[in-house]
Amino acid sequence: MLKETIRADLKEAMKAREKERTSAIRSLLAAIQAEETNGSRHELEDADIVKVIAREIKKRRESAQVYADNGRPELAEAELADVPFLEAYQPQQLSDAELEALLDGVIGTLEAPVGMAQMGAVMKAAQAQAAGQVDGKRLSDAVRARLSS
Repeated sequence: MLKETIRADLKEAMKAREKERTSAIRSLLAAIQAEETNGSRHELEDADIVKVIAREIKKRRESAQVYADNGRPELAEAELADVPFLEAYQPQQLSDAELEALLDGVIGTLEAPVGMAQMGAVMKAAQAQAAGQVDGKRLSDAVRARLSS
């Protein structure tokens, strides 16, 4: 299970005295535990943990952008330093060609004429098929570009 892997990696990072990696993994485990106790009240499955990881990565990137916009590049770098450690627990991300093929398949299944009005339907189906293998913003940009052409 993914949670046990993360815990084992935390122990390994602590033994190796890798301060940044230890901090990133601890914050991830805290987010997982918060999700377990707040929302679901049960132990999360791997698919749910992948969603938590994606949300934590998104938070850090958004925070880094806010810091950078406000002239605090050192804080932005600190936020982004955690991202590679968290990305290690995500599934392999889709390449541009794989994303295009996925969108071709999803759009091909639509019964209605393809246009921006179907963006929600395409996004929902594509997210279900991608299952954490593509960032939401990247998927949204690709769908928007595809439907507007």
